[in-house]
Amino acid sequence: MPAAYLVAGVRTPFGRYAGALAPVRPDDLAAHVIRELVARHPSVDWDAVDDVVLGCANQAGEDNRNVARMAALLAGLPTRTSGTTVNRLCGSGLDAVAIAARSVVAGEADLVVAGGVESMSRAPFVLPKAATAYARTAEIHDTTIGWRLVNPLMRAGWGTDSMPETAENVAAEYGVERAAQDAFALRSQQRAAQAQASGRLATEIVPIEVPQGRRDTVTVSVDEHPRQTSLEKLAALPTPFRAGGTVTAGNSSGVNDGAVALLVASDAAVRRYGLTPLARVAGAATAGVEPRVMGIGPVPATRRLLGRLGVELSEVDVVELNEAFAAQAVAVLRELGLPAEAEHVNPNGGAIALGHPLGASGARLALTAALELGVRDADRALCTMCIGVGQGISLLLESAS
Repeated sequence: MPAAYLVAGVRTPFGRYAGALAPVRPDDLAAHVIRELVARHPSVDWDAVDDVVLGCANQAGEDNRNVARMAALLAGLPTRTSGTTVNRLCGSGLDAVAIAARSVVAGEADLVVAGGVESMSRAPFVLPKAATAYARTAEIHDTTIGWRLVNPLMRAGWGTDSMPETAENVAAEYGVERAAQDAFALRSQQRAAQAQASGRLATEIVPIEVPQGRRDTVTVSVDEHPRQTSLEKLAALPTPFRAGGTVTAGNSSGVNDGAVALLVASDAAVRRYGLTPLARVAGAATAGVEPRVMGIGPVPATRRLLGRLGVELSEVDVVELNEAFAAQAVAVLRELGLPAEAEHVNPNGGAIALGHPLGASGARLALTAALELGVRDADRALCTMCIGVGQGISLLLESAS
């Protein structure tokens, strides 16, 4: 069977909501990382790229009209280079990598740019059309995250719990204590700080010039979301999502901006352009769960994927689990039989520290995991994440050597 290789990747720093990257449009964020991918690999015939596949969860503002195609054009790829935008909500970027790999394995492509982008800072408000002529009522929806324009049948059948409320549901149903959540959140921050200090995260990041006023710019080169904290500070935070709850701003992921671009290539392309693969994409799988406990989605997705590939979780050397909330991350790890403090789980921190720009996060997991295989001279890495409205997605990378 033909192989699909993840051969290279870059990402922007991840910015906080209304922070350093807020002045940058999402199509410009995505174009920036694609341009850098091109610049770093002059041996590649970029005219030969078969497709650009980017994840994006919002698509209601400047990222409408197929942001992948717009970013490809803005990045300077030939007009004949096609592009498509994937929306599996939080799993969009990881799904984009899986789709790119499948097209290569199927023999339908040799070079695919995959990745994701999200500017949650620039997500627009939307005003739906009136239901009747001359209506004198109007409603406005914030598209940054979560439900809007809800189908009443969906609300009646499955509920429309907000993302933090689903984390509270998982914490209650799976017995994830507040102390365990705060300890997990602190580890995420500590590991991210160490990875920043050592330069490990810098190997993923391409700096970006951000306009400041009419003439000035500032260079953003590090993730903006990490914070110094302590168990005492985390324990003192309120639980605004449920009275007597356990989910706080400190043990949840952020609302962020960022973009990722990866190059997925076939055996033939690797040889033709003298590329050195980071990893081989072994496979991917998705699974559905009840929307009210969407955070547990990585469990059935991972079991489906590893069962299909005949791989035991004990054979996986690196696990990149998206930290939407500490509650769901701890529950997932317990269900999979992994200790929350395991050194090979999110060794460089996760979304609680680094942030979660929805459509980009999955591609960031794939990039981080592929690089970590090289750092550790390891064999297998699992990327997995929960998804709003009740899904999970998992992807397995294997050493290319």
